[in-house]
Amino acid sequence: MKKYLLVLFLGACGFTPMYNGQKTDVYVAPISGINGIDLRNALNAKFGDINDSSAKYKLVVKLSEPTTKYKAIQATGDATWQEVTLKASYSLSRDNKEIAKGQEFASESYTFVRYLVAANASYNNTVQDLINVLSDKIGTRVIAETSNDKDK
Repeated sequence: MKKYLLVLFLGACGFTPMYNGQKTDVYVAPISGINGIDLRNALNAKFGDINDSSAKYKLVVKLSEPTTKYKAIQATGDATWQEVTLKASYSLSRDNKEIAKGQEFASESYTFVRYLVAANASYNNTVQDLINVLSDKIGTRVIAETSNDKDK
């Protein structure tokens, strides 16, 4: 019963979801590097479609190379954990006027093993996870900015 009242209350107050699955008219400029390609694809999927450069909004993202730091070093000097960090700077513009900009960081640790194939797989999986986190963070900010843009 309480759920129904909540739905009625939210419907009566004028609440509308910020993102309800509609396509967002955002062109994501190419991002350099292999990780940049993956980030651009993830952002385009989040915005619902791949738009060309004539879209209303343009998103420019600069993605840094992943940085790594050894953690949990044993007495023998061997590392057992490694932390990977990715940083992305972005700028959202409409009609060549910047309406939002910022930086997002994502960091994750993984078990660092001695076996080369397993270590590479762990590293690559961690980087892909970080790209997904960055696309969620940047995508949410862009969707919020475009839905709140007063000069739509």
